Amino acid sequence: MSKQFDMELFLDGVLTGSHATRQRHLRHATLIQAEIANHWQRETPWAWQRKHLAWYLENRMSQRSDATRYYYLLTVRLLVRRLGKSWVFHSKRQ
Repeated sequence: MSKQFDMELFLDGVLTGSHATRQRHLRHATLIQAEIANHWQRETPWAWQRKHLAWYLENRMSQRSDATRYYYLLTVRLLVRRLGKSWVFHSKRQ
């Protein structure tokens, strides 16, 4: 049995802000990770491609409010920064 990925440790270098903000980003990042692992069988962010995060934002967040999508977009941007990638994601209004 493999050890569960520690999202808090992964994001430690890029998480800033209040305790509540950091906890929200951790909660969102953990949910994103679980959804991608379930759908794409990519267990850690190191195995992700841009399409995995784009899929999450476009498909899993499509029925959420603008505010919720925005907060998840901020978390995705933190994940991208931590991965050291130059991927760009924009908020979409419906």
